[in-house]
Amino acid sequence: MSESLSIVKNEITEEVADEVNATESLSRKANQLPEPKGYKILIALPNPKEKTDGGIIKSKQTLRDEEVGSIVGYVLSMGPDAYSNSKRFPTGPFCKEGDWIVMRSYSGTRFLAHGKEFRLINDDSVEAVVEDPRGVVKV
Repeated sequence: MSESLSIVKNEITEEVADEVNATESLSRKANQLPEPKGYKILIALPNPKEKTDGGIIKSKQTLRDEEVGSIVGYVLSMGPDAYSNSKRFPTGPFCKEGDWIVMRSYSGTRFLAHGKEFRLINDDSVEAVVEDPRGVVKV
C-alpha cells in the first residue's frame, strides 16, 4: 500500500514539475522579444485567415505574403523616446500600448520570433488607430 502511495506521489510531483517547466518556458519565450529603444515601437502582426470567405484554403505562400504585406499591427511596447518630441507630435502620441494600428506596408525592421513575425517601426510610421483590425486589408 505504501509503495502504491509513493508511486502516485511521484507521478503527481512529476506532473506539477512539468507544468512549472512549461510555464517557465513560456515566460522565457516572452522575454526573448526585443525591448524597443529610442523612438521604436514593437508591433505584433495578426495571423491571416487561413480560408477565403468562400471557404477556399489559402496556400502557405499566400498566407506568408499576406502576413509580410500586412498594414495592421498590435502595439506591444514602445521605446522610451517614442512620441517624446513635442515639436514633431504637438497633439501627443498617435497610439499607446495595446492599440491596433494601421501602418505603412512593409515598414520597419521585420523579424521572426517563435515562428511569428514582428516588426520594430518608427513612431512616425503609425498612420491610424483602429478598434477592429479584421476589416482593414491592404488593397
